[in-house]
Amino acid sequence: MRPQIIPCRFPFSRDVKLATRVALILIFLLATYIPGAFAQKKGGNDSIPSPPDSVAEKLHSPGKAALMSAVLPGLGQLYNKKYWKIPVIYAGFGIMTYFIVTNANEYMTYQSAYIEKTNGDTEGNYAYYVNRYTEDELLSAREYYRRNMEISILITGVWYALNILDATVDAHLMTFNVSKDLSMKIKPALLPSVMGPAPSTGITVCLKIK
Repeated sequence: MRPQIIPCRFPFSRDVKLATRVALILIFLLATYIPGAFAQKKGGNDSIPSPPDSVAEKLHSPGKAALMSAVLPGLGQLYNKKYWKIPVIYAGFGIMTYFIVTNANEYMTYQSAYIEKTNGDTEGNYAYYVNRYTEDELLSAREYYRRNMEISILITGVWYALNILDATVDAHLMTFNVSKDLSMKIKPALLPSVMGPAPSTGITVCLKIK
């Protein structure tokens, strides 16, 4: 007798979803409100209020990082002291430049061959393509490389925008002041289940304020 497989629902799925939502809400509150609510202690027992955000932004401005990366890609990363990102940025630009140039050359080749084909010139500069392909094939190849060239240009523009966004985010994170008196831990846990005697799996968020 073959065993019968009976589908079932895990009773703890609702608890896991609830715990996940609570954790996300706490993380959002921590990242948005708590860092500015506590001053960091400096030396002895006397607490000194942390400098306002405007002072930190003057020391390291996200706007300046964005402008520098817009003027010259990688310059904002240099300003943020993220030196390892500069070769990655220029490697991406190098790859996309290769695809743009290659597709542009192929486009011009098939474009010129198509013109010679329609003019009936079988001994021109592109006689090899004219004698080997039909007009429809030359036109199809021309459109193929034109489309690839446009896509390569579009991706290059996106890469350029990501370079600016990366520099801006890094600069914001450098001025984001989190007090050392705060600590948070997220870890798995067994939670009491209302569906039965067996505990449900979930996560716990422990927030400590010294």
